[in-house]
Amino acid sequence: MINIKIENQAKLVSQVEIVERKGLGHPDSICDLVVDQLSIRLSQIYKKEFGIIPHFNIDKALLAAGTTENRFGGGKIIKPMLFIIGDRATSQVGRKKINLNKIIKEEIYGFLTKHYRFLNKKNFLLQNEIKPASSSLADIFKRQSKIMPANDTSALVGYAPKTFLETVVFQTERFINSQSFKKLYPETGEDVKIMGWREGKNISLTLAVAFVDKFIKTEKDYFQKKEAVKRAIKNFIKKNFAINFEIFLNTLDKEGRGVDGCYLTVTGTSADSGDSGQVGRGNRVNGLIPLGRVAGSEASAGKNCVSHVGKIYNLLSFKLAEEIFQKTGKKNTVWLVSQIGRPIDDPALVSVSVENLTKRDGEKIKEIINSNFYNIDNFVDQLIKGVYRMV
Repeated sequence: MINIKIENQAKLVSQVEIVERKGLGHPDSICDLVVDQLSIRLSQIYKKEFGIIPHFNIDKALLAAGTTENRFGGGKIIKPMLFIIGDRATSQVGRKKINLNKIIKEEIYGFLTKHYRFLNKKNFLLQNEIKPASSSLADIFKRQSKIMPANDTSALVGYAPKTFLETVVFQTERFINSQSFKKLYPETGEDVKIMGWREGKNISLTLAVAFVDKFIKTEKDYFQKKEAVKRAIKNFIKKNFAINFEIFLNTLDKEGRGVDGCYLTVTGTSADSGDSGQVGRGNRVNGLIPLGRVAGSEASAGKNCVSHVGKIYNLLSFKLAEEIFQKTGKKNTVWLVSQIGRPIDDPALVSVSVENLTKRDGEKIKEIINSNFYNIDNFVDQLIKGVYRMV
């Protein structure tokens, strides 16, 4: 019997809301997305080669910024950025081995090629510090059970639906990093960060968008293209959202200072010269950093898909919250608490807070929770396939 607690959530209408999103090319996002993709692919490769998924966690990574010389018309890399990945992974089960180092390189560079126009083996170096698994955690995977024991004691939380501001921030970054936008404005890099805040019904968005210097001829050209990009973003928001808003773009810029007064990069990310990144400092699994929401105790990126609740419960909490919202129409928050060694289909606590809770809501919520945990092996299979992942 799953320990479920359901309570009424007080309706709170705040006059101030703050939401951030670190886009595709932000150094923190690069770290999160790379190790998340690698954990999914490694799970698939393990299953194919070994028939099982042995212990691994590759959720520790640091992107150390490089050094560049930016120039109008195209700068150069002085020192490449360095991606250091660590933690634990299995390379042998019985007598069968896999070339873990080769897999890591191929998967990371394959991911970069697919998602980033200007990152490659020359400017994005890898340092692999992954070591064999610890015996105690590896033993979890040797226990003959359809449902794995949790390998950590953690508390994770999801919510639904997104607020209006959260939707605006999320979709605006997605628009700027869309293929159609990059075709029209190739000078914009993938490193996009948006900080949005709402005061009553008025919304302000401050955007940092890295520009690729090879597409910028002069300082005048930069500021003209910056204004064109700003207009395109404003038109997108006007077309899709009925709101009072203002936007600010690259507010550190200063005319008259040449290259130093423009936000320029060689590769489209500030990691090539100005800003380092780290796993766990980016968005939550739903793609946002909402400063007024409750937060869980674990980052999801890079953790294994079969026993690490930092991944499983992180994504499941948002899935549960969305299902509850779809079936009740009520705003809600879902907390999932794990206990190390306890099967992942038997959480220590499920706590749900629902706005304007009714008895019928409570019955539906219990059905949703029990059904999801009864079928958690199917959810884990979907994690392995990459159906649920960071966005």
